[in-house]
Amino acid sequence: MIGDALIFNLGAIVVVAAVFSLAARVVRVPAIVAYILAGLVLGPVTGFLDFSDPLELIAEVGIALLLFLVGLELSIDKIKVVGKVAVAAGIGQVVFTAAGGFLVSWALGFDLMASLFLATALTFSSTVVVVKLLDQKGDLNSLYGRIAVGIFLVQDIVVIIVLTFLAGLGSAETISLGPTLWGLGRAFGGMALLLAVVMVASRYLLPAPFAWAARSPETIFIWSLCWCFVVVAGAEVLELSLEIGAFVAGLSLAQLPYNDDLRRRVHPLMNFFIAVFFVSLGIQMEFGAALENWLAVVVLSLFVLIGNPFIFMLIITRMGYGEKTSFFTSVTVAQISEFSFIFAAMGVGAGLIDASILSVVAVVGVTTIAVSAYMILYSEPLYRFVRRRGWLRPFRAPATEEGTPPGEREGHVIVVGMNALGRDIVKRLCGAGEKVLAIDTDPNKLSGLPCETMLGNVEYLSVLEDAGYSRAKLIVSALQIEDTNDLLAYRARSHGIRCAVHGFDLSLIDELVELGADYVMTPRVDGIKLQVEELKRRGYAR
Repeated sequence: MIGDALIFNLGAIVVVAAVFSLAARVVRVPAIVAYILAGLVLGPVTGFLDFSDPLELIAEVGIALLLFLVGLELSIDKIKVVGKVAVAAGIGQVVFTAAGGFLVSWALGFDLMASLFLATALTFSSTVVVVKLLDQKGDLNSLYGRIAVGIFLVQDIVVIIVLTFLAGLGSAETISLGPTLWGLGRAFGGMALLLAVVMVASRYLLPAPFAWAARSPETIFIWSLCWCFVVVAGAEVLELSLEIGAFVAGLSLAQLPYNDDLRRRVHPLMNFFIAVFFVSLGIQMEFGAALENWLAVVVLSLFVLIGNPFIFMLIITRMGYGEKTSFFTSVTVAQISEFSFIFAAMGVGAGLIDASILSVVAVVGVTTIAVSAYMILYSEPLYRFVRRRGWLRPFRAPATEEGTPPGEREGHVIVVGMNALGRDIVKRLCGAGEKVLAIDTDPNKLSGLPCETMLGNVEYLSVLEDAGYSRAKLIVSALQIEDTNDLLAYRARSHGIRCAVHGFDLSLIDELVELGADYVMTPRVDGIKLQVEELKRRGYAR
């Protein structure tokens, strides 16, 4: 039965992916590399699994969720913050890498269409891989980290333009001037119409229902997925790809104030489907074809690992950034993107290229992602090594370094839970001149506060990391949720941060103190005003 075969194949993929990802963590290799290697073992190496239609469907859902998550990153405010350096570096690198990649591919003996696909595949860097590695290093909010993320946002926009172009190009059998021009016009017209409809919906239709749904984490999660697949269905009606529909759906939700919380909730589900997609990609690879093109794999990998950073160094140093910042930023782009695999797979599906080109792209991807991961994780010693040999002198970068940009949260007070106690504490602390960040899962409870606010559930470590909790002077929990308060006290103690927790039940006081709470607030006994005065007396606040 098809169902039994699907369950068996999916189970084998998950088990082998888990084993390989565990091994990858030991040697600090990105999970994407582990998944592709797992697919190679399941498919070309052992012949244990074949790529079936049900698995292809699951992989396509993974692609849709990946594009949806990328769209959630592209809020208008983030694009404004990107600045001219990200736009100039992103577009400049796309142009130079595409042109250089085409010439290199042509010189290696590939035909016109294969060279175009290879050049495009080499152009984009991996947002997923780099963001995870920068977050692992704690450099995501550094100057070079913000520039890199900005560059990836620019590249993601270019990716959607390329995918729209590919959707309009059609299959190999239908390529001729008239039908191709008509297909491209229809694709870009459909893209413009879809984008206009969802952005109008984002402005006038979505805010009210999503504000209501945001009160329940489960409801807003389901609603966001519902909106994703509604827009994907609209893209299908307009004869666009599901990738475009998913991206546009995410883009529309990114304009809402709940996009960060949505992204955190969708991410675990997306990780599962992405694992299936990349394992499936490994199963599809023609390993023999990649070995036959070993010279092309080596040359193209070196082009990405050396050529991309070289191009970025030229652009970023010319915009006045220091040598170290320019080098660290350049190192982050020394790999090809997950979109490169998607793009090549779409080309194979349309009959524009054969599977051997997909295999070349996959091996180049595995190589560059694995090597660049070590380049990013060990960028400091790599920088010292390169600098000692004088290899950075030709770039003539300014000697001054910019450090971390302004706006980094530090020395602030995080107040969790905007009930009556939490809101009163926030107002009194702000009145005392403290820099306060208020966090709650209900957007309505955050409205009207005289401080910076964040929507999210602090049980997720990513929420606390976004709040800069390791650099906070104090964490205050006004919640009446025992497990969450215990978790906050424990995490605060593990980072040496002072923590005040709401002792809504006097029987919990000893447990909170044992877990690391510096002060247990008892407003039912002493009153709210006294709690703030006690925080000041202990030196936790001014």
